[in-house]
Amino acid sequence: MTSSATLEPWGKLIEPTTLKIQRLLPGPLERVWAHLVESDLRRRWLAAGDVEMRVGSTFELVWRNDELTDPPGHRPDGFGEEERMGGRIIELDAPHRLVFTWGEEGSVCFELEAQENEVLLTVIHHRLADRSGLLDVSSGWHAHLDVLVARLTGARAVPFWDAWLRLRDEYDRSLPA
Repeated sequence: MTSSATLEPWGKLIEPTTLKIQRLLPGPLERVWAHLVESDLRRRWLAAGDVEMRVGSTFELVWRNDELTDPPGHRPDGFGEEERMGGRIIELDAPHRLVFTWGEEGSVCFELEAQENEVLLTVIHHRLADRSGLLDVSSGWHAHLDVLVARLTGARAVPFWDAWLRLRDEYDRSLPA
């Protein structure tokens, strides 16, 4: 596996409102899939929430980003200790593909591809409404995926909020206006 566990260091816009970000993770495929769909594993890197694995099922994700790393770093103004968002599964091909709505407007696609002892995870986030949302989501996925890499490799993750703030500034400079 590459030392940074990433194919490209940054997410990129593949359309004006669509972000794509990838990570190469230690396998097997089923282990990575479990970290996407099982609430107890997912809450350690992204958000909790029970999800019935069938097309059409609705769910609620619950973010407690202060609990992702120790220490969590300095939470920025405007973010609560807990954030919630609803979604609905719109496509499912376990353990290779999961697509769900992201709140009221967007959608997120997780694709997994086995590559020998590793797994290529591709996250595609569609319909980012504005610049602020694009920056929040880009830095959010980047920081959350860095925590996932740390969990799967046994490394210590950088304090989440400190990473998120640094990444937001860097995405602001690097993504087209």
